[in-house]
Amino acid sequence: MEKTNFENLRVYQLSEELADLIWEISIRWDNFNKDTAGKQIVRSADSIGANIAEGTGRFSYQDNKRFGYIARGSLNETKHWLRRAFKRNLLTKEEIEKLKPIMDELAPKLNAYINSIETAKRKTTTNN
Repeated sequence: MEKTNFENLRVYQLSEELADLIWEISIRWDNFNKDTAGKQIVRSADSIGANIAEGTGRFSYQDNKRFGYIARGSLNETKHWLRRAFKRNLLTKEEIEKLKPIMDELAPKLNAYINSIETAKRKTTTNN
């Protein structure tokens, strides 16, 4: 299957990497932890990339940007659940060391992506 535009975006690739790693971690938790924090963190992490993808498929720059904001909200929710999982001793030191660099790169890239949508809009409107 040929890649679509969003799949080539580094910010999207990072969101997939984060979501897959969170899945691999949380799937090993006991039933109580999977049913409470596990489901929440998987949903919020999956939502980051899903909203980037959905935004790129929308008609207007405004819609795309709005989905970028929703993706950023999902990233913040994921951070919340990671903090809860850490506090509840659900994450090992090794898992934290794998997650942290992804989170550290993803947050500024997502902000830059949102800003780039506005820049692209300005370029399009000034060229018309």
